[in-house]
Amino acid sequence: MLNTPIGRLRIIAFIEGISFLALLCIAMPLKYFAGLPAAVKTVGWIHGALFVLYLLAVAEVTVKRQWSLLRVFGALVASLIPFGTFVLDKSLRKEERERPSNAINLSG
Repeated sequence: MLNTPIGRLRIIAFIEGISFLALLCIAMPLKYFAGLPAAVKTVGWIHGALFVLYLLAVAEVTVKRQWSLLRVFGALVASLIPFGTFVLDKSLRKEERERPSNAINLSG
């Protein structure tokens, strides 16, 4: 799965989606209801780094798979909506099945 651009995007999108939910459902309530602002700072930093990785992965897929502007926009919007990256995964999996890309050998 890591040997294709879409495979890498799927993994990063999944982890980024989990971090977004952790930020919204765990860290934010801890900050506002338990008085623990460090939770948002820590989880927010992790989520921010994963979001940057997600953007880079979308850029890689856009170049290598020649995605349309609409497809790129959809992938970016998916990252802003809770559970959006999980919904996106279904279409990414379908695209990879229907139009496999050339896998690269990561073993060197």
